[in-house]
Amino acid sequence: MSSASDAVTDRHYRYIAAHACPEDPRLRELKRAAAQAGIPEIWIAPEQAEFMRILLLAARARRVVEVGTLAGYSAISMALVLPLDGRVDTIELEPRHADFAEHWIQRFGLDDRIRVHRGAGAAVLSRFGAGSADAGFIDADKENYPLYLRELLRIVRPGGLIMADNAFAFGQLLDPHPADPGVTHIRAFNDLVASTPNLRGIIVPFGDGLWVAVKEPSAA
Repeated sequence: MSSASDAVTDRHYRYIAAHACPEDPRLRELKRAAAQAGIPEIWIAPEQAEFMRILLLAARARRVVEVGTLAGYSAISMALVLPLDGRVDTIELEPRHADFAEHWIQRFGLDDRIRVHRGAGAAVLSRFGAGSADAGFIDADKENYPLYLRELLRIVRPGGLIMADNAFAFGQLLDPHPADPGVTHIRAFNDLVASTPNLRGIIVPFGDGLWVAVKEPSAA
């Protein structure tokens, strides 16, 4: 039996992180290089990456569509557990970030499993066919999250996974006067996910909050 008083504390979270699979040393090196290159240090937490990999393995995912490449940390993390014929299609608007990510994708030897698509998320997503992916991950500009969700609901097959980062709005979700303007967008997005028909999801308290949802087989 559990209750609200059993909520996860910082001590619990550190315990969970300590008992997850160790972060790949190459990914730690990628983060150091990204920081030195002046790329924003806003990648997902290692334990969140491990949780996402477990979900992809459980779903037997072969193709993943990601909106928001940044340094390539999450794309590489996901690609490492895909089968040899699997692929991550990741979208990045900022050329400098795309260049950095492609360099590290090559260093990991994942050129055949990750493709960086350059351009605006909505424009690139429109090129993917309906039901062509097993999973989708959103981690980009917050105001366009609803648009990305709508596209992923088309692209991800019935029974597939849709994940979205920053559900806790940079730790400011419940603040009465949040400092970040993106909080309003995240609050609206959280309400949208919870009310979307044929999408069954829950916020998992890893990192800054991770939406994990399944597109139910009855969805069009």
